[in-house]
Amino acid sequence: MMVSACARILGGDTMAAETKSGTVLDRIIEARRAAIAHRKKSVPETALRFGVKHAKPVRDFGAALTRDSLNVITELKKASPSAGLIRADFDPVALAKGFESAGAVALSVVTEEEFFQGDLKYMRDARAAVGLPVLRKDFIVDPWQVWETRAAGADAFLLIVAILDDVALRELLELGRKLKMEALVEVHSREELTRAIDAGARIIGVNNRDLRTFEVNLETSLELVNSIPDACVAVSESGIREYAHLKTLRAAGFDAFLVGEHLMTMPEPAAGLRDLLAGAAAEQPSSMGSA
Repeated sequence: MMVSACARILGGDTMAAETKSGTVLDRIIEARRAAIAHRKKSVPETALRFGVKHAKPVRDFGAALTRDSLNVITELKKASPSAGLIRADFDPVALAKGFESAGAVALSVVTEEEFFQGDLKYMRDARAAVGLPVLRKDFIVDPWQVWETRAAGADAFLLIVAILDDVALRELLELGRKLKMEALVEVHSREELTRAIDAGARIIGVNNRDLRTFEVNLETSLELVNSIPDACVAVSESGIREYAHLKTLRAAGFDAFLVGEHLMTMPEPAAGLRDLLAGAAAEQPSSMGSA
């Protein structure tokens, strides 16, 4: 699957984003909007636009995900609402360097502060330490955040269909492209996939974790992959813990795979990534002739 504009292939009317009152996701979004309102007062958009002019050139996130290999995006995540503190010795520079050396094709860095203990500085530091494209993973709901993302040096950013209406989804996608960034557009259901395609998403991530219940099921990816247009880059996210998962998902049609918590909980995350990819290396035919 290659990067280009996706055509509409699913039927049904466009669906507005719906949320259920009182979920963890709702609380995260409420807190994020409050934080944005506060930060806008101290950092106006004009300042961010100035920062964008001086940001490092964008690295091609989409191209990194379409190599002829097992394209793993490794995620730097310190904590989560479901798991609590995941990694006490969280060193984004060491983690980024280790993942690059172990074979990651891109990094995802969680920057949400209150619920995930993230920080935009983690993303800046990680990107400065490696040559890989870096995705900002956050709850982006406002154009100001897209300007902030590029000013901070990110190469791509996450858009979650479940928390955006159709107008906002298109607006944020288009602004990202104006700033030379492509968004990873995340879905969890067929209805959300329809909306992502209609909005013009070029990189579509199927999150196997339901953000309202935090339950994880790899079948979510397998159920939706055939409805992702061939023109789109398809990414499976969450719940990937072994080479067999990568092999199954790649055979189903996914181009790339986002792996986070599984590696973050390991004593040596880079070694964990090497072990995860070792199955692919073992299946390569030997270049040595018979003795």
